[in-house]
Amino acid sequence: MSAHEHISAAIRAANTRGEPALVAYLTAGFPRREHFREHLRRVASSADVVEIGVPFSDPMADGVTIQRSSREALAQGVSLGWILSELEMLAPRPEAPLLLMSYLNPLLAFGAERLADSAERAGVAGFIVPDLPFDEGEALQPALSSRGLALVQMVTPVTQPQRLEQICAASQGFVYAVTMTGTTGKNVAVPREVTGYLDSVRALSPVPICAGFGIRSREQLVRLRGHVDGVVVGSALVEVLERGEDPAKWLQALREG
Repeated sequence: MSAHEHISAAIRAANTRGEPALVAYLTAGFPRREHFREHLRRVASSADVVEIGVPFSDPMADGVTIQRSSREALAQGVSLGWILSELEMLAPRPEAPLLLMSYLNPLLAFGAERLADSAERAGVAGFIVPDLPFDEGEALQPALSSRGLALVQMVTPVTQPQRLEQICAASQGFVYAVTMTGTTGKNVAVPREVTGYLDSVRALSPVPICAGFGIRSREQLVRLRGHVDGVVVGSALVEVLERGEDPAKWLQALREG
């Protein structure tokens, strides 16, 4: 099984419980970089897929919580190279597939071939790149594909039908379905039009779809049940780590209610 197939399989395995899979986000090195491996293990113990944020100075798709976590991680010297090195040394590795969420500039500066090689050695299954336009995927796609690594594509409620079909066909691992326009972290309800949009994405996608942006409550998970294969939990989990609470227990409570 390739790395990107491992992501899809983990999400589908979670669905056998009748619940959306949990894709859990943490900013690498936040709140303290010396606790990164410990936090990663705790998050991975209760999540189905883990999304590791690469700190960036201008995280345009992220709300204030993740912006703050990125600034603090950068101030501690956290970088893409450091993260890949930490993951390569991690033993034993988590069963949950690991994704890196990064803006494009750090990836291009690292170099596509070097990135794919280092990611494969580090046990990374794929990447989410919010500012990489679908039409410009050739900047990374060939290098990642040659090693079976996923390039997860993002869609939004305003993505046009023809483009939505193209993006779903090209995505690997899962399709990241943004629930709203704007940035991450807002606590939002799940109105009927959002579930209708998610249903349309799910009908088109050959891989699982996961809803993200603003997911932070059990009520939201219940509302999304049957409309998505998974949910991405980001800002709320970063806040849990910031408060010094146990992320594994928080995720378990989110899953079980």
